[in-house]
This record gives sequence, C-alpha cells and structure tokens, in this order.
Amino acid sequence: MVNTIIEPFKIKSVEPINFTTREYRERALREAFYNLFLLRADDVLIDLLTDSGTAAMSSKQWAAIMDGDESYAGSRSFFRFEEVIKDLTGFRHVIPTHQGRAAEKILFTVVGGPGRVIPNNTHFDTTRANVEFSGAQAVDLPVPVALETSRRADFKGNMDLGELETLITKTGRGNIPLCFLTVTNNSVGGQPVSMKNIRETKALLDKYGIPLFIDACRFAENAFFIKLREPGYKDRSIRDIAREMFSYADGCTMSAKKDALVNIGGFLALNDSSLAEKARSLLIMTEGFPTYGGLAGRDLDAIAQGLSEVLDEDYLKYRIRSVEYFGDKLEQAGVPVLVPTGGHAVFLDAGRFLPEVPPELFPGQSLSVQLYLEGGIRSVEIGSVMFGKQVDGRFVGAKLELVRLAIPRRVYTQSHIDYSAEVVIEVFRKRNSIPGYRITYEPPYLRHFTAHFEPVPIGSRR
Repeated sequence: MVNTIIEPFKIKSVEPINFTTREYRERALREAFYNLFLLRADDVLIDLLTDSGTAAMSSKQWAAIMDGDESYAGSRSFFRFEEVIKDLTGFRHVIPTHQGRAAEKILFTVVGGPGRVIPNNTHFDTTRANVEFSGAQAVDLPVPVALETSRRADFKGNMDLGELETLITKTGRGNIPLCFLTVTNNSVGGQPVSMKNIRETKALLDKYGIPLFIDACRFAENAFFIKLREPGYKDRSIRDIAREMFSYADGCTMSAKKDALVNIGGFLALNDSSLAEKARSLLIMTEGFPTYGGLAGRDLDAIAQGLSEVLDEDYLKYRIRSVEYFGDKLEQAGVPVLVPTGGHAVFLDAGRFLPEVPPELFPGQSLSVQLYLEGGIRSVEIGSVMFGKQVDGRFVGAKLELVRLAIPRRVYTQSHIDYSAEVVIEVFRKRNSIPGYRITYEPPYLRHFTAHFEPVPIGSRR
C-alpha cells in the first residue's frame, strides 16, 4: 500500500535560499537585537516565522493577476472578488482591505470603545491589539483542554460556552457589541473549532441578542478538520462545510494572506447594513474606495482565485498531513510539542522544552533564537513576549509558552521539513545550555514585532 501523501502540484518556478555559517548568524542576531522579526530575510535559511502572506501562488493566480482591472472605482476585479466571497460566506456586504488587521481596525473602531467587552475563543495578537486600542477589553474563553499541550482532543480550539454565558451575565449584554470565534484557533496551537461548538455559540449569543463574527483566516483548514473528525461530515464537501460554518455567523474578518493563498489582502464581510455603511465610511478615510480597499485590482483577482483553490480536498489533505508529519517526527524524538498538531504550524511547548527558564526570561524567545542560531530557522514566540504583561507591578506570564513553526503554503518540500526537524531535535539535545532573555526596549503595542532583547547568562537566570 502506498501511504506517502505527495504535493498536489508541480514546481514551476524556484527561488534560491542563502546558506550561512553559525558565526554569521551570531552577528546577524546581535545586529537584530535578538528579535527574529528584525532579521533580514536573506539571512534566513528556512523561514517559518509565519504562514501569513508567504504562500506560493498558482499559475492560475498569476494569470488572474495579469487580467486584473486597475480601475479606481467599480473594477471587474472587485465584482469577481465580491461574487466569490458572497457565494462562499453568504454575507450581504463585502468590504476589501489591504490585510486582516485593517478589517479588524475598522470593525473595532466602529463597535469598540471604553466599557465594551469582546469575547473570543482566543484573540490573536493583532485582534487583541485592535480591540484594546479602541479602549475595549479583549477576553479569551478557550476550553480548558486547550491549555493542556500534551493532551490530545479533536477540537481544542472550541469556545468555553459556560464561561461565555457567565461573562455575558456579569458584563451585561449592552456592553458586548459582538463575539468572535477564531477558526482555527491560532493562539492555542492552530486547533480547530467544531461545527457543534460554532452552532451552540451562535444559539447562546442569539439568546442575548449578540452578533457572532468569525475570524476566518484559516476557515478551509478548520472545515477540513470538521470533515475528518466530526460525525456527520465525512461525506460533505469542504465548500458545503465552510458554508455551514459561515451560516451561523453575522459577519467575518479575514486575512486573505492565509487560506486565500495570496501575499496581501483581506476583507470584512457582514450582514448588518448600518454597520457596513459605517465601516465603508472609515474604509474610505483609511484604506481607499470601497471597490478596492487598499488593494490593486490584480490582488482582488488573485484572492478570488485562491479562495476557490483552497477548497480543493487534495490540497487540504496534503496541507494538514505535511504539518502532522513534521510534528510526528519531533514527538517521536521526545521533543515537547503541542498535540495534536494544528492545521498551519507545529507548536513547540517552550515551557516544557526549557523548564529552567522562567516566564519573565521568556523561554519561547530563548528557544526561537536558538533555532536560528543552530540551523538558520526563523520561528515566532507565542508566549510571554507576545501576551505577558505587568499587573500591579508584577509580571504575569502567558498561559502557554509556545514557539510556532508556521509552514508557508506550497513553498517547502519534505526535505526542508526533514532538515527543520533535525535542527529542532539537535537544539533539544543541547537545551540545558540555552540562556534566557530580557527586554531592553519595547513599544507600547505589539511589542514582539520590534522589541530588543539581550541574553541572560545561565548563572544569573533568577
């Protein structure tokens, strides 16, 4: 029996990558203040920093780019874009933006503000920042199993419905303009949300008259997990499953840089005409005319094509299995990883990987730096750098200390993944010599993007 799942595409164009020495990488790290976001991309061998905007586009997407209509208003590219999204989501209003965080910024500027509360199964970094920048409070309500990295469960991305109802009754319906569900749930390991949980979340919110919005960045990956794991869905198409997911929502934001398989773009889609009018007014001031929203016509065409391609079951089977393959190799070597693997990334449990590094010295940052130093791999910390904070003069770390190895779509081959696994395993073997890190500079928002760090010698960790 043949068990290997091969890439459902042929390679048509290639891009060289740079090989560097350890000494070179040591210098690059110092110059970047030990923040991997500040590295030059040319100094990275395998770039697993993010799956956002890093996909390889298909020949049909490139063809669509050549056919893009660059008219300022009313371009045919917009109407194709709008038609594809309406057909997929069923939402009445489609508002293009240059990327997902722009859609979030517009939405939360309109509905947020002091005294408002936005619940979510788990906010990701830009979502949380846009909520809090408006003056509102972002509240995470993951199910308890989501925080147990070594425990397997089919839908660890679910919303905790009991906690959601408690929050609503405590806060008051009038202070909650909407509720979000992030699918898949990135901050807890790219874990899927079940259709049952989506349906029950909607039913609970309807009881209190609160709209439900979906963060749809990875909706297709979530739909595939539902098909694989949830009773009653194995014979349904990915398109049908996705449509059912969206049918329970009142709107969505999407970074098209994930499951639309493009390098830039996003949108806000919703049913409420009054809210859509307010959003479009803000869009014109910040992004552009409502039929381009900060994008070129060619980008709109590429997104429309990508939203069709991502629903292909052969692609999704390959996508999910290739991430699982990476996670399996690490788990078999004893590396502490979050299980089961999610749809877009392998998450290393830095807390278990480096148990001697306390949260205030950022074990995820320590591990990320070491992966680059050892093998030129760029990853991202999702832990106390991203989510830790000072509360009444005391440092409160993140609930999970993770390092995400996000796999760009249709970019790397199995040999790249095998190499990456070997590097992680080698770092795990040397884990007792890895230092902690302290922050020497940080901005007021989203500090992980631009903060500066310095290593803390092992003897002075505490």
